[in-house]
Amino acid sequence: MLRNKKIELATYAVISILLAASLTGCKAETPEPSLVGPAELPPEEPPPAEETSIVIVIRQDPNGFNGLLNDTGYESAMGELVMLSLTDIDAYGNIFPELATEVPTLENGRVIFDAENNNMTVYWTLRDDVYWADGKQVTVDDVIFTWEAIIDEEMGSRSEGYEYTEWLERVDDYSFKVHYYEEWPFPAYQIQFGGENFFVYPEHYCDITQGFSYWECNRQPLSSGPYILEEWVSNDHLTFVRNPNYFEEGKPGIDKVIVQIVSDGAVRKAMMLEGDADADMWPRETAISEYEAASNVYVSFSPTERRIMRLIPNLAQRGTTDSVETPHPILSDVLVRRAIRMAIDIDTITDEVFLGYGKPLWTEFFRDPYKCDIPRPEYDITAAEALLVEAGWTDANGDGLRECHGCLNADEGYEMEIEIQFYAEYGEELEIAAQLIEESLEGIGFEITTTMVEGTLLWAPYADGGIELNGDFDLDLWDDGYPGTDPTDSQVWTYYHSDAADPESGGFNVGRWMNEDLDLWYDELFYMDEEYRHEVFCEMALILEDELPQILLWSSVEATGFSSRIVGGQSSTNDLFTWNIADWTLTGE
Repeated sequence: MLRNKKIELATYAVISILLAASLTGCKAETPEPSLVGPAELPPEEPPPAEETSIVIVIRQDPNGFNGLLNDTGYESAMGELVMLSLTDIDAYGNIFPELATEVPTLENGRVIFDAENNNMTVYWTLRDDVYWADGKQVTVDDVIFTWEAIIDEEMGSRSEGYEYTEWLERVDDYSFKVHYYEEWPFPAYQIQFGGENFFVYPEHYCDITQGFSYWECNRQPLSSGPYILEEWVSNDHLTFVRNPNYFEEGKPGIDKVIVQIVSDGAVRKAMMLEGDADADMWPRETAISEYEAASNVYVSFSPTERRIMRLIPNLAQRGTTDSVETPHPILSDVLVRRAIRMAIDIDTITDEVFLGYGKPLWTEFFRDPYKCDIPRPEYDITAAEALLVEAGWTDANGDGLRECHGCLNADEGYEMEIEIQFYAEYGEELEIAAQLIEESLEGIGFEITTTMVEGTLLWAPYADGGIELNGDFDLDLWDDGYPGTDPTDSQVWTYYHSDAADPESGGFNVGRWMNEDLDLWYDELFYMDEEYRHEVFCEMALILEDELPQILLWSSVEATGFSSRIVGGQSSTNDLFTWNIADWTLTGE
């Protein structure tokens, strides 16, 4: 009976279905109900991805986004977020294209070199898929516009290679030629329009009448880079948001970057250790040691050192800029400079103050591919005192302070008293080091005053009253070194060439040292024979060692603190730590 009842119910169901079908008539487009089971529901949309963000802490507000003007390092670091160059350099010295489609070489035919006349032409091609944040394409016109703005005599600046570049020839929207003067090829051509300081600016956005050194687009940039500046509250923070039209698909890997201005190094360190910050630019040695011991922070060291802490002696009388007409009464004598270097205990300073992170260095040419074999100078107090006696500086009255008795450029009885200025931005370690140098020099008969000053005042332009460019110092203590792999223009000319002693030249030969032999050797660098160029650098290294226009002391550690959730952070001597920020990603909390 039960089985028959099931048959009856099934028959009834079939009849009902047929009857319903007959009632629909011509409405054939109505889908028939499934006899298999309920209709499948559409899949639920995944929730929107949560916005990712990081916090970077830096010591001071950048002056803008352009390191060519007043470069404290913060300008170039921030510029990497919003601006692009034709090429850039990675942490290991490899040059790679950004706006360019490839790096020109002799091998790929993009460099035409006339060996007979020692002349070259370089062909550049730009990508055609890079856009400014307002939707306009980046073209050759922007590159030429930027170059011509930089080299403007009245409102420009100085960029590597400009003395040797005759003109830029536009070929089409995405290609141009660089013509160099006869007999002046520029060996560092691959990074002439890139690297740490050269960014391409938009012709349609920047006001050329304001001039490169003054235009507002330096503080209100139109982005072509991985991020767009959303907000800048001076001396507090900068906020950058992901550029949705960045040319590298899937980059940047982080949506928002907040850069906080935190002047106190102890506060920056605490923020990193407590997880309130994700990157600390240029942490000092004591912070580095704590970061290395922490589980939530790692330290990225550059593969090589770059910056050397140096004492820069003013060879001109303080307050003047001519070392020939008005030589410094004390520091113009090379014997005095040698005695100063010989009296400083570098090993104690690097080991005890800089915790072993700094290394003794004494020549500009200590990095490949232009490393020169200059023997390390001795630390010898007795020999230092003997040099001062030879130079005519003795303590005739026995009060511990030497006076001039037959010295080179001071009046009889002139006392050996000088000031050492050091920059505040480095931190407590440099202050302690300056005090140790003071004690060492007072031990051999100097009277020393040490003074902390802001680097922005020390290195400010000549027209703005910059301390060094106006010659208002005796000895200055700070660190620097050339970016990239070629010191030709950015180091040798800038710091040591006679022409760079002119405070309005765009160079930074603030010691006003001039040497004809070095100038002649400098001219020999403009050949494409790398073996010969290496020999030339080492000839100049011998001159610098003999004359000591700068007293090089130890390396300043090149490192960045990163939170453990950041993947891809890499400190570099060749650029600032943000050089590859588009590649950074987060591991998750």
